[in-house]
Amino acid sequence: MDDNENRASVRGKVAVITGGARGVGAATAQLLVDKGARVAIIDLEESQVVFDRGAASVLSLKGDVTDANDMAAAVEKVLDHFGRIDIVIANAGVAARGSTVRASSTQVNDRLWNINVGGVFTTVRACLPSVIANRGHVVLLSSVFAFLNGAGTLPYAMSKAAVEQLGRGLGVELASHGVTVTTVYFSLVDTEMIRQSVDSDPTAQKLLGTLPRPFRKRITPAEAASAIVGGVERRKARVFRPRRWAGVSALRGVVSVVLDAHQASDATTQTMLRELDRRDGEGRLTS
Repeated sequence: MDDNENRASVRGKVAVITGGARGVGAATAQLLVDKGARVAIIDLEESQVVFDRGAASVLSLKGDVTDANDMAAAVEKVLDHFGRIDIVIANAGVAARGSTVRASSTQVNDRLWNINVGGVFTTVRACLPSVIANRGHVVLLSSVFAFLNGAGTLPYAMSKAAVEQLGRGLGVELASHGVTVTTVYFSLVDTEMIRQSVDSDPTAQKLLGTLPRPFRKRITPAEAASAIVGGVERRKARVFRPRRWAGVSALRGVVSVVLDAHQASDATTQTMLRELDRRDGEGRLTS
């Protein structure tokens, strides 16, 4: 059977994307517009993205995903403008500069959690009445760090594991309403967030370098967008990019034991973690 026969068109659908002013969010918005969808971008900074085509189909709004009142107001504006919401893509998220638990900043950790978990929850909840009414679709961006050992970046890994649980639970809660949920697992996407949190940090680079080379492959924002939109069109429960991560996830009960033991005994990993231990509360968020 042709793969296109399994796809549901997004033409004419209304999608809300948080964190859509740049990176993966902006690339996803452009792809949806190219496919005939109408898109509302909600971000702390109003989108300056110049769309190649379909700019009239885009509504750009300022909004804070951690503020329930702010998100409710933004969603109301989307409904006033487009009349409906079919798809919500909770893309807004941040990372923090690497550190151990002992050396981490409580302020940075709390802010990261509020955005990556609370913000996702708030976004979905604000959009659900219209998504349910239209038997629509929810997309949540988790990470391969939902099931990899997150030593050196535990607040981020914990937040993505929480998003995975939200996706699983929502898939069950919303099934009787005809709403489907896609949880997306990326490894490294070549965005400003990765450049700031990894590429500018030699210790983080060395720590990442302890993973097998095939699992350090980066994807582009355009490739990430294609995976997200493909998940929507096929209403897939889970999407992995690079695809090899699907196998790791399926075998996580075994793979996790092996990787955890390797990292606990690997001299390079332990040396890098000791360096992170000396950061003593310094930290910043990247998005």
